[in-house]
Amino acid sequence: MDTQRPDESVRQDGPPRAVPEREPLPVASAGDTPAPDTVTVVPNGERRDGERQWETPPRNGTDAAGLGRLAATVERLRREVRRAHAAAEGRALIEMAKGILVERLGCGPAQAARQLTVLAEQADTSQLELAVDLINQAARDRLTEAAHEFVARAREEARARAAESGGPGRPGNSGNSGNSGEDEATPSLPVRLRTAESGALAADDTQAVAESLLEHALTPLGAMAVAVWAAGTDSSLTLAGCAGFAPEEAARWHYVPPGVATLARRALTERRAVWFPSPAESGLPTLGRRQAPEGCRVTVPAGTGGRVLGVLEICWPGALEQPQPPQVQRQIEALAELCAHTLDALPEEIEGPRHSPRPRPPGLSELADFADGLLDPALVLVPQLDADGRLADFRIHHVSSHFVDPAGRPRSSVTGTLLLEAYPLAIGESGLFERIEHVHATGEPFRAERMVLRAMVGQVPLSVEAGVSVSRHGDSVLLIWRVQDEAARLARVLQHAQRLGRIGGFEENLATGEIIWNSQLFALHGLPPTAAPIPLEQLPVHTHPDDEAVIGRFLRTLFHHRRPASEAFRLRRADGIVRHIRVIAEPDLDAEGRLVAVRGAYQDVSAQHWTEVALGATRDQLAQSEQEAVERDRMALQLQRAIMPPARGPIEAEGLHIAVRYRPAEKDHLVGGDWYDAVVLPSRQVLLSVGDVAGHGIDAATGMVVLRNALRGLATTGAGPAQLMSWLNTVAHHLTENVTATAVCGLYDPGTRTLRWARAGHPPPVLVRGGRAAALPLVGGLLLGAVPDADYEEERLELESGDVLLMYTDGLIERRDSSLQEALDRLLAIARESGETLDQRLDRMLTYSNSDTDDDTCLVGVRMS
Repeated sequence: MDTQRPDESVRQDGPPRAVPEREPLPVASAGDTPAPDTVTVVPNGERRDGERQWETPPRNGTDAAGLGRLAATVERLRREVRRAHAAAEGRALIEMAKGILVERLGCGPAQAARQLTVLAEQADTSQLELAVDLINQAARDRLTEAAHEFVARAREEARARAAESGGPGRPGNSGNSGNSGEDEATPSLPVRLRTAESGALAADDTQAVAESLLEHALTPLGAMAVAVWAAGTDSSLTLAGCAGFAPEEAARWHYVPPGVATLARRALTERRAVWFPSPAESGLPTLGRRQAPEGCRVTVPAGTGGRVLGVLEICWPGALEQPQPPQVQRQIEALAELCAHTLDALPEEIEGPRHSPRPRPPGLSELADFADGLLDPALVLVPQLDADGRLADFRIHHVSSHFVDPAGRPRSSVTGTLLLEAYPLAIGESGLFERIEHVHATGEPFRAERMVLRAMVGQVPLSVEAGVSVSRHGDSVLLIWRVQDEAARLARVLQHAQRLGRIGGFEENLATGEIIWNSQLFALHGLPPTAAPIPLEQLPVHTHPDDEAVIGRFLRTLFHHRRPASEAFRLRRADGIVRHIRVIAEPDLDAEGRLVAVRGAYQDVSAQHWTEVALGATRDQLAQSEQEAVERDRMALQLQRAIMPPARGPIEAEGLHIAVRYRPAEKDHLVGGDWYDAVVLPSRQVLLSVGDVAGHGIDAATGMVVLRNALRGLATTGAGPAQLMSWLNTVAHHLTENVTATAVCGLYDPGTRTLRWARAGHPPPVLVRGGRAAALPLVGGLLLGAVPDADYEEERLELESGDVLLMYTDGLIERRDSSLQEALDRLLAIARESGETLDQRLDRMLTYSNSDTDDDTCLVGVRMS
């Protein structure tokens, strides 16, 4: 049982919690016995057994004054330590709140600190309280509870400081509930448990035991009801006593038959304490579920010596925090052990269903006589306990007269030994010992048709397969096994193999005309088991006409040449179903070489046949699909190369030197939709564009052609880049089939040397000026074809002599192992390194590009002359 400090108590309405330590002076633990020379000072005039107490001395005494100063010093040091911890935790919470403000407001740490101060002043609260509120709103997890607890402690410190100054929150005032609201006379945990134990032992029945447990031990834990279930030898449960539940509930739940799933049965079968946050969530019925549908439950097995005698079930009115503290769990386990001792010691038999006395289990002599009357080997096992009262092994008390030892030992060498001594491998892979232990603990019988039993013959392990039955009778266990016959086991294996392989066997005696079929062969032919078997000579009548020649060759080989034969044919059954069958047979010759019998088998291979047919059709279809895919990729590649040649000479237009590079995908089947364009419009403006259609193949290539040509035609209207992007979005959304793309478009006016540009979800162009490279600022614009209507922003850039403008697709920079910003930074570093000519600069950028997406790449370079 657990013990508590004397300055700890348990609330009446919930789980136990520790009352804050009394601050004036330290108090000794309940289980500690002061030394003879030790004086324990107890505040408020309390006195504990085994302790001496200082009566409050006069204020003017020298010893009293020294003791008072010592107590004041200890109290002051305690307060300083608590304040230091509180200040450290408070600073951590405030710093976390500053980080939240930095992330939400996008400001710096100093500005976040000023903002936190201003918000606290506006809310008329402290920075600590505001910081906790911010953390709770941001986190919303279980750590929020810890923050609330810290704020509560900070507020208690504030009230304590106010109390020291004579404020209204001073402890001991009539308006304050004290430390925990409990009376100082509340008995400690050991006292309550001992009181419950004495009440249970003095009780005349289990009902009084339940009432004593609830009154003395469970009500201080916040519990509202308790039930004590007695476990029967057949794994049934009987309500032996309850307290706190309605009488009609107890009458309804008087008896639970074996196999009915309840909360109490979980503890019985699992042999451990099981916590249920609420009966409704578990989905299992239980006593008093209507009385407290959302109340927490715990069911604990009550057992001694490895045998579970019952279950203790405790109910709380509401939910409890999970998991409960270890001291609470140990208290409940101690109460369950107390229930087990009382159940084992009660003289009266607990009534079963219909209020009839439960039959007494047979004694060892009756159980031995019963085992001798069985035709199978049986052992009567008696539990053996260790020094601590735990189950250690089972002793073989009796061996039946039909006992057969797997190792071949006589009955006398096994009787009286321990189970693990006689059969040490029972605790290994077979799990036999664990099964016996479970049956002894719960009373639930165990049956297995096949279990591998292992025994040691000398130093060699011997394995046999047997049917096993284990049952509990009183405090003893009856173990029965039936070693299976090898012939029967092989016959069963063959039967299952024939069923799984859809094989039917037959044998024909040519001398007597007798034909033997197994049951599977009748099913293959679609005949009832009472029908007459079909001789092999009549097989052509039941064969598909196209396969009659095959069956004729099979019969000639078997009967005329007297050699084994095998053929596949189509069988026409009586129900009109045609099955694909493989038949195999061999002749049986006598000593003179005459044919006397034929034996063989039929196998239904219809599933295999149709699988092969479907597989062949799938191979043909796959080959055709591959050929079509190759043709589509070839056409897409030809279309792409016709419009976008990999290399193109430089362009001189309106004072601009323009060079382009196009790098196709490394794999032909990844033909993409990247495009570029540089053309002088009728207005003498230069159209510069780069785009990328999503996807690969012929659809992406044709989509690229549509958008590229549409942009050329729209540009002749004289509209600006933003308007061109808006019109091109309409084309992509309405005039193509599910085409989406990114693009960047620029119009250069040679008169003003100004570039107007817009983008649709595309990486921004890069400007190289005076040995520095930088990406142009992002302007708003969705990718093309995503929505019916979209607005696009436009920017202007005045070009200077020597400026280099780079426009590209994402195939130049994308990598799977890095972000887009990191890839762009690498591109800017390469672009800063000047080349002798624009073509050399573009070639260098393609050479040192470290993209790894195997995508097409378009690169357009423009230099102001």
